[in-house]
Amino acid sequence: MHVIRVTIDLTVPDIKEARAFYADYLGLDGEDLGLDWVTRFIVPGSGEHIQLVSRDATASENPLLTFKVDDVDDAYAEARRRGYEVVHPLTTEPWGIRRFFVRAPDGTVLNIAQHRDH
Repeated sequence: MHVIRVTIDLTVPDIKEARAFYADYLGLDGEDLGLDWVTRFIVPGSGEHIQLVSRDATASENPLLTFKVDDVDDAYAEARRRGYEVVHPLTTEPWGIRRFFVRAPDGTVLNIAQHRDH
């Protein structure tokens, strides 16, 4: 398993209100993910980005970070082998991502994910 990209997942109470702040005030480019509970903003010209999450659609907790990996099944097996707490089971979500949430030893919840087309 190799990490491809890391994304900050910032929990916000109101996605619509947050969009106005991050796009209008900070000038970030919004990316429509087609979901009402999460949105992504990109720093123009750099590719750096942040996701805003109100309440995850299927998990009981919101993650702090998302790690996109090249083999999520391998990452899941390794997390289980090491005895890490799986907060959200390995799931293929309807919006095109296969993922699980794991709690790091410091208590941080991480979303380990792979797009289905990879």
